[in-house]
Amino acid sequence: MPIYLLPEDEIIFPPPHLATAEGILAFGGDLSTKRILAAYRQGIFPWFNPGEPILWWSPDPRFVLYPSELRISKSMRPYFNQQKFKVTYDEAFDQVIKACQVRASEAVRRRRSIGSWITPEMLAAYSKLHEMGYAHSVEVWQDDQLAGGLYGLSIGKVFFGESMFTRESNASK
Repeated sequence: MPIYLLPEDEIIFPPPHLATAEGILAFGGDLSTKRILAAYRQGIFPWFNPGEPILWWSPDPRFVLYPSELRISKSMRPYFNQQKFKVTYDEAFDQVIKACQVRASEAVRRRRSIGSWITPEMLAAYSKLHEMGYAHSVEVWQDDQLAGGLYGLSIGKVFFGESMFTRESNASK
């Protein structure tokens, strides 16, 4: 399958079913909020390394959690009953996305690569989407310290989790 070059002056994507077996669909374009929202509405998202062109992905299958089908394991229930953590929403978006960026950078260093896929441009784009009401964060606190969290986009009835981090055991669960 070919990988398509996106035009700079028009926000269009090839159909997601044309993605490669790995899920790469296209490259190029920009990280404007309009382009990112158009991508997510079609099941496409940006993911690339610093210094490389923007890559747009649409892997099949995708991991989907349906809230009505979610089951908490018996071994996990005690953590909820202990009320060790406090969970908030959209109270510390900047802290969460920056912590995810640090975690991603650490993972890249362990692989002896350079940079994080959460580039300054990605951080700026998702921060703008947060200001617009599309990007959200979930924060997990322990003793008033940020212990874990995740961020992603919410469009319609769907939440697209982008990245998460944890500083304490079980804070990401």
